Amino acid sequence: MKHKAHITLLLLGMFLATQIIGLLVINAYAPVQQTVVNPETGEIQNITSQQNLPFGLQTPEQEATPSLLSIVISFALAFAIIFILMKYKWKFVIRSWFFLVITLALGISINAFLRTHLVQASIIAIAIAIPLAYAKIFIPNTYIHNLTELLIYPGIAAVFIPILLPWSMIALLILISLYDAWAVWRSGIMQKMAKFQMEELRIFGGFLIPSVSNKVRAQITKIKQKYKGKSMPKRVKEKKFKVSLAILGGGDVIFPIIAAGVFMRAFPEQALFGVAGLIPALFIIAGALVGLTFLFLITKKGKAYPAMPYITAGIFASLAIWKFLI
Repeated sequence: MKHKAHITLLLLGMFLATQIIGLLVINAYAPVQQTVVNPETGEIQNITSQQNLPFGLQTPEQEATPSLLSIVISFALAFAIIFILMKYKWKFVIRSWFFLVITLALGISINAFLRTHLVQASIIAIAIAIPLAYAKIFIPNTYIHNLTELLIYPGIAAVFIPILLPWSMIALLILISLYDAWAVWRSGIMQKMAKFQMEELRIFGGFLIPSVSNKVRAQITKIKQKYKGKSMPKRVKEKKFKVSLAILGGGDVIFPIIAAGVFMRAFPEQALFGVAGLIPALFIIAGALVGLTFLFLITKKGKAYPAMPYITAGIFASLAIWKFLI
């Protein structure tokens, strides 16, 4: 196993927590079915009301749903733009882009929890999201970084879920898994992107847990004790220590949420605890968690691994079990 047991469990815990938050956010924006009586004919009719996203983001009509090809092209363009910005090191542009996306994503998630209780929920949500996004981008801190990650991916997922169908979601998972495997094992693009984000921008799209060895921790403790109540020399303050990083990419977190949301919408009759479509969504999340856990157990130090092939395999296995049992 690549990381210590407690760090691995923490990564898995944050992954699972984000999936659960994702379900709550997805359900908050899920279409609502109402039974009404037509005043003219007296017939009972079922009406589906769309729950639009905040900030003017509209849920697309079914006939306007883009094809899988257009979605893949959109992802490809986004990656291409990021690579170009990285190549020319336009750091301010990248940070500004991240700030905008993170602010909107946080606002969508926060609004999902406030909308049923407050009249001006979207305004309050964006007012909370802006300082959180600013702190994340311009005042990096491990705790703020990971806590905001819990809300970012559910917010982004809520935008993509209405424009995907189960068959296109399955195809997208396959394509993303193939790309992830190529980008990590063949081209190394993912490693270069992560390195640029952390070293040049001090930003990372995903969960990040730093840790030090017992030897380094003892050295740091010794220095703190030595200079307790005293002024620490500059050379001591600037002394560098080896820090290990346990990371889980944002794509590995968001695609299971999107898949769960797509199947929730497609199979509303598969309800549980009064939540439409919750049964297939829970199967998907369980499968993704098992796939990710298996990957963490087989990883070795010094090697990079693409998580999506394992997560996708877990999702497909769980969907097969769901279809067999339900």
